[in-house]
Amino acid sequence: MSVDVLVADDEAPARAELVALVSADPRVGEVHPAASGAEALRILERVDVAVAFLDIHMPGLSGFDLARALSRLRARPAIVFVTADDTGAVEAFDVEAVDYVLKPVRIERLRRALDRAIDAGPAPSADEAIPVTVGGVTRMVRRADVRWVQAQGDYSRLYTAASAHLVRVPLSELAERWAEAGFVRVHRSTLVHRDAVVEVRLSGAAPSVVLAEIELPVSRRLVPAVRDALLR
Repeated sequence: MSVDVLVADDEAPARAELVALVSADPRVGEVHPAASGAEALRILERVDVAVAFLDIHMPGLSGFDLARALSRLRARPAIVFVTADDTGAVEAFDVEAVDYVLKPVRIERLRRALDRAIDAGPAPSADEAIPVTVGGVTRMVRRADVRWVQAQGDYSRLYTAASAHLVRVPLSELAERWAEAGFVRVHRSTLVHRDAVVEVRLSGAAPSVVLAEIELPVSRRLVPAVRDALLR
C-alpha cells in the first residue's frame, strides 16, 4: 500500500531534489510539490496526504505556521521538517513533528524519516478545518464554526455566523465526513449542523428547519431521517 506525500519548499532546486528522492521510495504513491505554505493548503483542499515534508523558512506561512494549520485538518499528516536551520528542533517538537532532517539531505537519513512518518500515520483531528482563499489570502475555517452548507455543483458554500466561503469539496463528501460531528443532510443540496437548528417544521406541505438567520427546506423523502436526527 502506497502513501501520498506533500513536499513544501520555496526553493525550486531543493524542492525538486526532495521530490525526486521521495518519489524513488517504493512506498510512496503520488508526491504533491508546493512552493509556499499557501499553495500547500490549496493542494490539501483537493487531496489527503499521509506525510508532509516541510521547509521552515518560506514566504508568508512558515513551515511551523503550516504545521499548526495542518493539525486542524480532518486527518493530520505526519510532519517531517527538512531544513538548513539547525535551531528549530525544539519548536518542531512543540508542533509534534515526527522528524527533523537537516539539509543537505542524505538518502539514508530521508529513508529513516519516511519510516518514522509512515509508522506514525495521519492523526485524526478533533475539529477539522478547511483552507479557503479570500482575496488571494488563504486561511482556515473550522468545522465547529460552520452552521450550514449549500451545494454549488462540485463545490460547497460554507456558512458561518459571520461569512460564507466557497470550497472545492462536493456536498456529498462533506455529508459523509461530517455526519459524526452533528451535520444532517436535510436536502440534496443542504447540510445543517444540529446545534444551529432552533425550530423543526416537518408537518405540512413544506417541511423545513429554521436557523436563527434562515429557514431551509427539507426534502420530503428525508423527513423521516431528519426527524430521527433532530428530534430523537
